Amino acid sequence: MQQKIADATDRRILKALIADARISNAELAERAGLSPSPCLRRVRRMEEAGIIRGYTARVDPAIEGWTMTAMLVIRLSRQHEDEIVMFENAVREWDEVMECHLVAGSPDYVLKVMSSGLDSYERFIKEKVARLKCVASIETNFVMSTIKERRV
Repeated sequence: MQQKIADATDRRILKALIADARISNAELAERAGLSPSPCLRRVRRMEEAGIIRGYTARVDPAIEGWTMTAMLVIRLSRQHEDEIVMFENAVREWDEVMECHLVAGSPDYVLKVMSSGLDSYERFIKEKVARLKCVASIETNFVMSTIKERRV
């Protein structure tokens, strides 16, 4: 069940946490217009309700050797449950896949994939994606630059 944000104060708290998840509770309270104790209670309530799902560090992908990003459009041969399960289970195991989205329309899935270059991307396609019998087609678009990236 999707949880609702209580009010504008919760929105201010979330906006500050999205911008800097390491913000101190004192600074967060100040930005939200609260004292520290009520602010912390609101954060805990939103964590318990699943509104705040966790906290992460954003790391430069080049640290992992990933310098190239591709967007893959995947079409399955059939939309039967066994093929969907096969594809989705495989994707969950592939470190190169940063995101996978089931989409409505002509393609079935859109994937964001990272690699260390064209050679490693080619290996990924040949040794992983193309070996799945359920994949009918693969279309690749290489990311030249990222104009906007927002995490919610």
